[in-house]
Amino acid sequence: MTVAELDQFLLYGTVVLLLGVLAVRFAVRFGLPSLLIYLAMGVALGESGLGIHFDDAQLAHALGFAALVIILTEGGLTTRWSDVRPAMIPGVVLATVGVGLSVGVVAVAVHVLLGLDWQLAFLLGAITSPTDAAAVFSVLRRMPLPRRLAGILEAESGLNDAPTVLIVTTLSSASLGSQNPGLVSLTILGELLLGAALGCLVGFGGAWILRRVALGASGLYPLAIVSFAVLAYASASALHGSGFAAVYVASLILGNSELPHRPAVRSFIEGLAWLAQVGLFVMLGLLAWPSRLGLSEVVAGLVAGVVLTFLARPVSVVLSLLPFRIPATEHLFLSWAGLRGAVPIVLATIPMAAGLEGADRLFDMVFVLVVAFTLVQAPTLPVVARLLRIHGEDEVRDLDIEAAPLERVEADLLQVRIFPASRLAGVEVGEIRLPRGASVALVVREGRSMVPTQTTVLREADDVLVVTPRRLREATERRLRAVSRGGRLADWLGRSRGQA
Repeated sequence: MTVAELDQFLLYGTVVLLLGVLAVRFAVRFGLPSLLIYLAMGVALGESGLGIHFDDAQLAHALGFAALVIILTEGGLTTRWSDVRPAMIPGVVLATVGVGLSVGVVAVAVHVLLGLDWQLAFLLGAITSPTDAAAVFSVLRRMPLPRRLAGILEAESGLNDAPTVLIVTTLSSASLGSQNPGLVSLTILGELLLGAALGCLVGFGGAWILRRVALGASGLYPLAIVSFAVLAYASASALHGSGFAAVYVASLILGNSELPHRPAVRSFIEGLAWLAQVGLFVMLGLLAWPSRLGLSEVVAGLVAGVVLTFLARPVSVVLSLLPFRIPATEHLFLSWAGLRGAVPIVLATIPMAAGLEGADRLFDMVFVLVVAFTLVQAPTLPVVARLLRIHGEDEVRDLDIEAAPLERVEADLLQVRIFPASRLAGVEVGEIRLPRGASVALVVREGRSMVPTQTTVLREADDVLVVTPRRLREATERRLRAVSRGGRLADWLGRSRGQA
């Protein structure tokens, strides 16, 4: 690359990145995953638009995997273990058994309805069955869902990339017909377990090191933590384990460890993940040529999407979660919330890179399916939640701010928004009875802030800032939720201090 080419690349790249950053506001307003806007930008830059030619499936495959590593790192680092712990087992079952059921249903249906041969039919099922971590996190984290339900979706989307990558890679092999199915299944299971084990090793090891080594600047901690996460992926891949399982597990451990400068780490990885998403989706948009799309590919993609959304996903959810006593309304919501995004399109580059016959048509079908059904599902999720009467508890969340003094005193700053249904409204600050050491530091009401006293009465729509020692954070949140549901009678209703 010459200096002139570098200058041109930087010009186009920064313009696309700035447009992508500004597009986030539009996406949030309409409840759409930003991936659709970025895909459209890529298509507009491609051969059917400005004429940029890109058809290197091998490069798209490699860059797509690199972007997914960063996206999964962000997902793990920003997921709170206390939220996903009760939902981890159902999430794992959905990410493994559920994916397998969905693959089988889609494969049989498209083989019968579309006439695809069995290899391409199973590939289509495997490529489209996993939910997308970026799409799920970006949409669901803005919705007040029950913690268990949100935890199941986050755990599933974070974990199902690993088995599906292995399945798609195996199905794309030219020697698939000569392989023993039982041996292939054991190999995939072994790679998943090895990846998870290495993720635990790197995650706990990295946390142990960072707690004992004082780095020269706070900005080095985000770099070190991301480096440990990528190390987990690379080491697992080098040892023929699942790199995606390793990077998510390691990131989950690192993100929930008591490490210095956590707000700085969170801000850094979120920005890096947005950069990865913009680059990934624009590149995938470049790889999709609208001029190549024929009516048969569009129809096939829509048919496969209908089968996946209205048959395969509900069947896999219901059968996978039978042992967990989940209400029927939550089954319905989980079925509708199986958002697809970059992951299926990236997976569709694997058979293209392997030179499999029919891979280009498969990619086009997947592209149509993702775009069409993301447009249908993502904006309607809040409506579906309201119709099913699914709503979350009053939200307690970290402030996305830099707070160095809190780092020094090992405390967390929580923001509590009092929603209309909350019984915190009308309660005096002293009546909350937070764990000893935690306190209400500030109340923001109608744009004005005030330092509360013990007799200050909280009102609907207040934003309450609570300072809590880090070791008491979970107990503080449990107490806030208990009072939110029971009001002054929380203890009398069986919600004793510190209990949910």
